[in-house]
Amino acid sequence: MKLGKTLMKYLSKFKYVIVIILGTLLITVIGENSMLQRYRYARQISDLEDEIEKQEARYVHDSLRLSELERDPEAIRKIARERYFMKATDEDIYVFSDELAEEGKDETAQ
Repeated sequence: MKLGKTLMKYLSKFKYVIVIILGTLLITVIGENSMLQRYRYARQISDLEDEIEKQEARYVHDSLRLSELERDPEAIRKIARERYFMKATDEDIYVFSDELAEEGKDETAQ
């Protein structure tokens, strides 16, 4: 009991310091509106803004490509040949792929 009374008497001398330290901890570390949480939100906002910029650039690129497709029928043929491996009746298509070469390397390594 005597130890508790002395401890309380000692702490009562520093009650303002303790309140300031606890308040500072509450503001900076603990709580929903803490500085740490604000930093996390700011970083998340920055990441989302970067993603928005990427999507806007992609939108502009795709819009230009779409307008090109609407104007030029040769562009449609080009995309059909490059992406979907379509060909004219008098053509032969040869597809070169790195996937088969990589599979061959994996088999020889084992």
